[in-house]
Amino acid sequence: MPAIEANGLERTFEGGIHAVAGVDLDVAEKEIYAFLGPNGAGKTTTVRMLTTLLQPTGGSARVAGFDVVAEAANVRRSIGVALQEAALDPLMTGRELIRLQATLHGLSRQAGREKADSLLERVDLVDAADRQVGTYSGGMRRRLDLASALVHEPKVLFLDEPTTGLDPVSRRTIWEEVEQLNREGTTVFLTTQYLEEADQLADRVGIIDFGRIVAEDTPGRLKAGIGHPHLEIRLVEDVAERAREVVAGFGKPRPSKDGAVLVELEGGAGGVAPVVRALDDAGLAVESLDLVEPTLDDVFLEKTGHHLEPEEPEAGESE
Repeated sequence: MPAIEANGLERTFEGGIHAVAGVDLDVAEKEIYAFLGPNGAGKTTTVRMLTTLLQPTGGSARVAGFDVVAEAANVRRSIGVALQEAALDPLMTGRELIRLQATLHGLSRQAGREKADSLLERVDLVDAADRQVGTYSGGMRRRLDLASALVHEPKVLFLDEPTTGLDPVSRRTIWEEVEQLNREGTTVFLTTQYLEEADQLADRVGIIDFGRIVAEDTPGRLKAGIGHPHLEIRLVEDVAERAREVVAGFGKPRPSKDGAVLVELEGGAGGVAPVVRALDDAGLAVESLDLVEPTLDDVFLEKTGHHLEPEEPEAGESE
């Protein structure tokens, strides 16, 4: 039995906005499934339906074997949820918050204390356990929210963009915890806009754009399906348009990224020298060249026609 399955799942909002337009999912037990897409693609809406926070307007879904509409209470008892915007009381301490969650899940006072101690140690918040949550950094709040979602030892864990806005060190800490939970048998459904995150963690990746899944497979197979590497060219002067004209005859052009001119090269490294000579003949000075093997960004570009541009970390969100 799949841990998560959805058939034609839809959500239409007032005004005829199709946030989710027929999503099919089949996530196996003990799998890490990454749901990849930009803001507004339908990731969070899908998660809200799968976690019973929002009713579908079409299709069906089952989580941990239970229908998300008809058996919503059973779904909620089987899952842990850490949403992008954690609703953590800033006046409570981390320890108080975990104990409260334990009480809400029916644990005795003693069991709640033991669970809080165990989870705070697990997410490396023992030293900050008796500080008010309002004093926590962004990474600490995300780890506390994750600990809260684990109080009742859920079969399926939903993480909605758990590392958005965090610095690389905090992001890596969350990744390590997700991998450990999965090794212990937890199914993880992870929404993200970070390509590296999906590549690093996921057994399979689903790419969603405009409410529809446009690609789904293992990261390796998705990248292999793209085929050829591409050349990223940065020029000394702002002459990108002229450079695109020059390199167009050497391979399939790709949309520019961060000011670089991109062209796919069927011959790989062997095709670099002719491109350099052509640019030199055209009087265009090259600042740098990088031959890049296919990435999940290439997959995303191939399937959607645009690059995935995640939000940048905000100041003050580091540990």
